[in-house]
Amino acid sequence: MILGLLLLFFSSPGRVELYPSQVIEIPAHDWGQFEIGLNQRVALVDATYSVESGSSHVRMALLDRLDFERLRNGDPYGMLAVTEPGRSGHLRFQVQHPGGYVMVLDNRAGGDLPANVRVDVWVDFNAPRFPAVTQISPARRLTVVLISCAIFFGVATFSLRRILQAVKR
Repeated sequence: MILGLLLLFFSSPGRVELYPSQVIEIPAHDWGQFEIGLNQRVALVDATYSVESGSSHVRMALLDRLDFERLRNGDPYGMLAVTEPGRSGHLRFQVQHPGGYVMVLDNRAGGDLPANVRVDVWVDFNAPRFPAVTQISPARRLTVVLISCAIFFGVATFSLRRILQAVKR
């Protein structure tokens, strides 16, 4: 039984392609959407889009189900992650809670042009469940260096004084 559970755990899929290179047509002044159901586990959502023809002001956003309903009703809504408007974009977001999510392709700022958009969406269930921080801000970096230098020179000065006192005796 334990061996079976271990095999089931380690054989679970890591990175799953949900929407492999689908082309979605988005009308002018409108948006298109597709569902991302993460009802069992949290995961890292990784998505790219590129406009094949039409508007060059498309953006991609990840919304939870409640915010999507607000968008649909014309009410104020929030987004978990969003790209800048353009001909292509990449979105990565670590979903923290299981549930229903919706990926929205927004062409409302695209003028009178519809857009044909190629979309690729992957879900990685084995991604680390912590924020992927790659570097700290320059101000914080300078603070860390200055504090480290002050501590180093403080310890070196203290040690040098103790050594000189021991040599004088």
